[in-house]
Amino acid sequence: MKVNFFVTCLCDTVKANVAKRTVALLEQLGCDVMFPEAQSCCGQPSVNSGYVESSKPAMKSFIRAFECNDYPIVTPAGSCAAMVKAYPEYLKNEPEWAKRAQAVADRLFELTQFVVRELGVVQLGAKLVGTAVYHPSCSLIRKLGVRDEPLSLLAEVEGLTLLPIENQETCCGFGGTFSVKMGEISGEMVKEKVRHMSEVTPDYLIGADISCLMNIGGRLHREGKVIKVMHIAEVLTSC
Repeated sequence: MKVNFFVTCLCDTVKANVAKRTVALLEQLGCDVMFPEAQSCCGQPSVNSGYVESSKPAMKSFIRAFECNDYPIVTPAGSCAAMVKAYPEYLKNEPEWAKRAQAVADRLFELTQFVVRELGVVQLGAKLVGTAVYHPSCSLIRKLGVRDEPLSLLAEVEGLTLLPIENQETCCGFGGTFSVKMGEISGEMVKEKVRHMSEVTPDYLIGADISCLMNIGGRLHREGKVIKVMHIAEVLTSC
C-alpha cells in the first residue's frame, strides 16, 4: 500500500527521530511511504492564536500539496490530524475549497488510528522492558475519537506494563498557545499531571502527540524526575 507521510512541524524541526521511526514502522507494515515535498505547516499555531482568516492560505497550501495523489495520509500527531480534519468547517464559506478540504481530510489518519483501524494490526513484535504511563492527548481522544488504538498497540509490546494514574485523561496544560497565553494555569496543570505520574514511579512516559510529550517532559526535567519520554512510534519500533 502506498501512503503519504505528513511529517508536521515539530517532527521536522525538533523530533526528527519520531519522523524516522514513523516511516520505519509504516515500511515494516508493508507500506510504500511517499513524502510530498510541497507540504508545509497545517496552520494550527495561528488558528489557535485566533488568526483564522490569516491561516487559510496555509490550509490551502496544505490541501494542494496532498492533492498530488489519492493515497492515505498518515501523521504521528493527533493535534495536527485534528486540525486538518477541521479544514472543511474553516473553509465552509468557500464551497470549492471546502470540498477539496473534505477530500483531503477523509484520507488523513493519525498513526495509531491508521495501523489499527485501516491495516488491522496490533502485534508489531516490539519489545520494551519496564513500566510506563500513557498520556492520551486531548486532540487524540476528544477531537479524533482515538482512545483504544494506542492502548491496544502498547498492550502487545513485550515486557511493557502500563500503569494507570489518577485523572489519566486530564489535559497536560499545553494546548498550543494556551500554554503561552495562560501560562500560570498551564503550569499548574502540568504540575498536577507530573504529580500523578510520580505516584506510580514509571520508567517511561509514552504518548502520541509530541507537543504534549514536550510539555510534560519539560516539567519532569525541571523536577529532576528520571522518566524517559517516548513517542509511541519509538516504542513500537523498539526491539
